[in-house]
Amino acid sequence: MPEAATGGATDSTAFDDAERLSPDALRDLQLTRLRASLRHAYEHVPYYRAAFDRAGVRPEDCRTLGDLARFPFTVKDDLRAQYPFGMFAVPKEEVRRLHASSGTTGRPTVVGYTERDLAHWADVVARSIRAAGGRPGHTIHIAYGYGLFTGGLGAHYGAERLGCTVVPASGGMTGRQVQIIQDFRPEIIMVTPSYMLTLLDEFERQGIDPRSTSLKVGIFGAEPWTEQMRREIEERFAIDAVDIYGLSEVMGPGVAQECVETKDGLHIWEDHFYPEVVDPLTGEVLPDGEHGELVFTSLTKEAMPVVRYRTRDLTRLLPGTARPAFRRMEKITGRCDDMIILRGVNLFPAQIEEIVLRTPGVAPHFQLRLTREGRMDHLTVRAEARPGATPEARTAAVGLIARGVKEGIGVSVAVEIVDPETLERSVGKIKRIVDARPRDPA
Repeated sequence: MPEAATGGATDSTAFDDAERLSPDALRDLQLTRLRASLRHAYEHVPYYRAAFDRAGVRPEDCRTLGDLARFPFTVKDDLRAQYPFGMFAVPKEEVRRLHASSGTTGRPTVVGYTERDLAHWADVVARSIRAAGGRPGHTIHIAYGYGLFTGGLGAHYGAERLGCTVVPASGGMTGRQVQIIQDFRPEIIMVTPSYMLTLLDEFERQGIDPRSTSLKVGIFGAEPWTEQMRREIEERFAIDAVDIYGLSEVMGPGVAQECVETKDGLHIWEDHFYPEVVDPLTGEVLPDGEHGELVFTSLTKEAMPVVRYRTRDLTRLLPGTARPAFRRMEKITGRCDDMIILRGVNLFPAQIEEIVLRTPGVAPHFQLRLTREGRMDHLTVRAEARPGATPEARTAAVGLIARGVKEGIGVSVAVEIVDPETLERSVGKIKRIVDARPRDPA
């Protein structure tokens, strides 16, 4: 029988060799791998050769980890401009798998993996699941989407690498997922937090107490989520809810993981991914502890190395705790490109989520609708009532949410409480913002 996945003291026997590195040994390993990765990118990716040359730097100019700041950033538009295979650093015949972003805002970004890349990816996801409390012999229900999205297959091969039994449920068919969880009795579920709420609704719709399931741990990623949502999921499912981080341009899920025994941010697997936090406006590297935009440089990727990739995710770097060898990144609750500027005030969906989740009578499903009246932008918070909420409770919720946004964020918004199961449910990454403003003429 595998040990149950729960919180508690750190199980040091679960550490691998890299997780036991001393700070000096880790820095030496990072520098060796960083110099090799910069050289690999410069010699085999024409885009990087041109970018380095324009910046007046060569791979040999990276003599310390701090020298990385001299190298140019990579942004998503750079990857799109090289569609489909212009960022690859190996011949096409050495690529064993392709993934791609959805491309909803333009050309998709295409990423490739060599056999060695896939092995490293499986290793870091296995390490992540272990840090979340998973052990060989556990059954893992994977409800991330399978296909070009990296979530499903990334989680799948990492779980198998750890020695777990995988249920490749993918997304959708929510009623059937509830039945499978009841019948197969997994200890762990890997899914987006918004779809976990959809599953929660389905359990209750079927008259099943979500706290009665076999689930012990939920590993949630692919979208920002708040501490309030963690508490909602943990209390209603009686599980430990932990965060996993990744993005396809850097690898996929498994770049960083929250440890179940501390739940205090995500340890970055720094032997494979070198993090920086920069000022989103100036690009200046910020010291650990200061908030800014997260930037990653891959240290071991062969097919598609990335140099100083700007993630648009906002966080800060902190010392390691449960995995002392590696720094933590604070939980991502916002992105530079998710920020709404409403009448001069900056706000993020996560700030609204905190207010919605603490409002009595309101379900954890909401959407933000932007409109324009004359020259003025307006924001309407549309939130679902909980089943059975009285008209009085709905009216009170309108006032509580509007007042919470005004007092906590400093801007006035309209609030609409809609019937249960009115808002579109997510089977992948949820779309919180609906921009209904007229487009400016070209």
